[in-house]
Amino acid sequence: MKGRNRLPGRRRRPARATEPRGGRTRLALPAALLVAAGFAAWACAGWYASAHDEHVAYSRHRDAALDAAEQGVRNLNTLDHTELDHGLALWEESATGDLLGDLRRSRAQFSRQVRSARTTTSARVLSGALTELDDRAGRARAMVAVRVTVRTPDRKTAVKDSRMLAELTRTGGGWKLNALGQAPVGDTGTAGPDAAPDAE
Repeated sequence: MKGRNRLPGRRRRPARATEPRGGRTRLALPAALLVAAGFAAWACAGWYASAHDEHVAYSRHRDAALDAAEQGVRNLNTLDHTELDHGLALWEESATGDLLGDLRRSRAQFSRQVRSARTTTSARVLSGALTELDDRAGRARAMVAVRVTVRTPDRKTAVKDSRMLAELTRTGGGWKLNALGQAPVGDTGTAGPDAAPDAE
């Protein structure tokens, strides 16, 4: 055959496959996706934790305000003529603002009346519910159903159920009452005297 003579022992090397230009980019892309996915997961977890913490904090403030409302109503409807100073001091500890001022101004006159009547008044909270809570401003309102029992020196008793509207302010010492009054007869609040009594 005619043609070019090939040197013995030499073989033509097969053509070398060239690496595609985009090869490194394709290898780096999954790593970038993993980083982005990890960041998104971290951001979502952080948002959920923050939202969860805010919800927990709000629930804690709500429970504290309601507990203070119920305890304050109980305190201000409980008074033993034999422990008058202690009872009136507890009244003042439960109050703030205008209500505290009213209690202090009328303390002496009220003390004379209770000592003269020699009555003992005790209160039992039947139910309670917050009707408003502004956590940032530190204000709250609650309706509390209470059963008040009055005992006279001759051991006669009188029992009355009523609903109280309480306004509260958050102070350095916790939530305290700054106003307290009877709920209107036609008020349809969630708390009522026919509600189940709380455990004591």
